[in-house]
Amino acid sequence: MSNELYKTGQEAPKSSYYVFVSYTDGSTLPAPTKEEKEIYLTRGEVFPPIRSQNKGAIWKAK
Repeated sequence: MSNELYKTGQEAPKSSYYVFVSYTDGSTLPAPTKEEKEIYLTRGEVFPPIRSQNKGAIWKAK
């Protein structure tokens, strides 16, 4: 398991499931929706924001 963190806008380094860690402003609330807490990205796809909260996010590989 990787300890690397990725921000909204960065490209995924590998195809994997990624889980929400926090928002880019350091907060964790309000919580993202269940569907937004874990995503699958293929290598090269861009990490998304948490659209329900209109905030950038920090992600890590599952």
